[in-house]
Amino acid sequence: MTPSYLQKLNPQQRRAVEHGGHAIADCGPLLIIAGAGSGKTSTLAHRVAHLIVNGADPRRILLLTFSRRAAAHMGRRVEQIAAAAMRDQPGVATAAVPWSGTFHAVGARLLREYAERIGLDRAFTIHDREDSADLMNLIRHDLGYSRMERRFPAKVTCLAIYSRVVNAENDLEEVLGGHFPWCADYESELRALFAAYVEAKQRQHVLDYDDLLLYWAHMMSEAALAADVSGRFDHVLVDEYQDTNRLQAAILLRLKPDGKGLTVVGDDAQSIYSFRAATVRNILDFPGHFSPRAEVVTLEHNYRSTKPILAAANAVIDLAAERFSKKLRSDRASAERPLLVSTADESEQARYVVEKVLESRECGLALKSQAVLFRASHHSAALELELTRRNVPFVKFGGLKFLEAGHIKDVLAFLRFCENLRDRVAGFRALQILPGVGPATAGRALEAVAAGGDPAGELLAMSPPSAARADWPDFVDTLRLVRSGAAGWPAELDLVCRWYEPHLQRLHDNAAARQADLAQLAQIAHGYPNRERFLTELTLDPPGASSDEAGTPLLDEDYLILSTIHSAKGQEWTSVFVLNCVDGCIPADLATGTSAEIEEERRLLHVAMTRAKDHLHLIVPQRFYAHSQRSDGDRHMYAARSRFIPANILYLFERRTWPPAVTVPTAAPNASKPVDIAARLRRMWN
Repeated sequence: MTPSYLQKLNPQQRRAVEHGGHAIADCGPLLIIAGAGSGKTSTLAHRVAHLIVNGADPRRILLLTFSRRAAAHMGRRVEQIAAAAMRDQPGVATAAVPWSGTFHAVGARLLREYAERIGLDRAFTIHDREDSADLMNLIRHDLGYSRMERRFPAKVTCLAIYSRVVNAENDLEEVLGGHFPWCADYESELRALFAAYVEAKQRQHVLDYDDLLLYWAHMMSEAALAADVSGRFDHVLVDEYQDTNRLQAAILLRLKPDGKGLTVVGDDAQSIYSFRAATVRNILDFPGHFSPRAEVVTLEHNYRSTKPILAAANAVIDLAAERFSKKLRSDRASAERPLLVSTADESEQARYVVEKVLESRECGLALKSQAVLFRASHHSAALELELTRRNVPFVKFGGLKFLEAGHIKDVLAFLRFCENLRDRVAGFRALQILPGVGPATAGRALEAVAAGGDPAGELLAMSPPSAARADWPDFVDTLRLVRSGAAGWPAELDLVCRWYEPHLQRLHDNAAARQADLAQLAQIAHGYPNRERFLTELTLDPPGASSDEAGTPLLDEDYLILSTIHSAKGQEWTSVFVLNCVDGCIPADLATGTSAEIEEERRLLHVAMTRAKDHLHLIVPQRFYAHSQRSDGDRHMYAARSRFIPANILYLFERRTWPPAVTVPTAAPNASKPVDIAARLRRMWN
């Protein structure tokens, strides 16, 4: 008899959820290939709940997701499902899974617990990407690379190279040749820079984003530590496995080398993040890592899209060179095929989108239920102009992130400096908030702090610049009070915000909007037990965007969604428009160097198509404005339909041209002879 909590699952989902039967302690490795819209989250949540219902200790389950929000959502679903299933089992107190979060968040938590055994200071602080780039730049300058005769790679590029070497587990020479060929001449200098960067982080007791995985992976390469960590978890479940990099896969395989109790969920057809060092090989090769091979369960029932949309999306991905075989299917019948629309150029493409969006709105489809997707952010430029001209509100995903806003970084830098006085990047930023304090004064202050036993006393004994003299005591007093912990959390953040408020007014014109961000930060702070947890988790999983930069219309409750395809993954809309379905855009010109790159571009189009529930428009402009062309020639280039929509699958689309051809009415066969009024008027004067 089927348990009530499993009755809503389809047969494929049930097979995945019940893998291993009741002998959950010995269940082998499982790979769930979850096609787009196939109920992946529900299946994984039911799998966790099923384990708990059948006796698994939720404290010994590790659930790894790719965002804190996803982990929180999954945790709620697990508790609801398990609670419903265990109403008649009063002996089970809770179904909460305490070890649930992102790879980086779990890594940070484990590193703090094992800090003394791996040579870390437990009070380490974590740099976000911008802070890491700033530290890289300080070292770059100290080594003299910023003053070289030939321009040395910028700090962001240096950090990107370093990050790919770490996450892809590749040699620097290989990374430079494959991804940064314009930097290949600086290999020896980059090696020296990265070595100095690692030394500086260790000296300052800071970790960057990549260290959270790197230290964890090295910890798992030590037999005693690996056995200790692995022994804490009977079951490990991973969401979005197609988005993992080689370092994450290495950690996972060291956690469960025999695969016992290991479940991973993902879709090779949605592996689109190689620019973050993710590799589709992780999911394609997963079954073969174990003997016997991992069981593979494929979820093919799509609950999102209509049959014609899925037929077209299946046809696109069926041409992939290597993949897990599956056919997405739906019960949602429709006579409307996806539209393949040819336009003269990008301007006509923009007009088409706006016309159709407004038509749908008049028919009752909210703007928020419609989305325009594109391969690269700049592809929407002409559309944004047309939307503005027609007064259509929109939100574009990919704006300034919350932690990248200057005022937020100022406050967090002060808190991080309080947490770790060796953090030079945080200290430099916090000190330079004061008027008249530049890099030289900040450097002297940090040296004084490092040399003395009483940081606040050393700072008070300094002679600050005249412009900072009035503000200096308040800075030191706030630093001392927050470090003492006497106020408690989150009152410590309130102290810093109160100290910062006059500087916010002095440094920024739009202080009111930024003050709202600080209020949001304070609200977020109430969800954390202490300063260390707050700083760690906010850095690893920040809010989306700051209030004054996000782009969300303040006066419109309805707005159109604009998004890159990468940002749209995991989302769905009733109507979807995909811009620039031409070679050069999908696939992008810069992503056709290898067959692996081309295959990822194919998957990108598949992801875009499967975001649509009822209506899908793929648009093919015939001409593009070429910014790189000489000014004395034709600055337009002509484009061909994307190679991912070959002629043999065109029957799955309805083809249209925009604007529609204007038909000139012909005279009826028996119509009277036209009257020549022009001749009549000429005769008037004769």
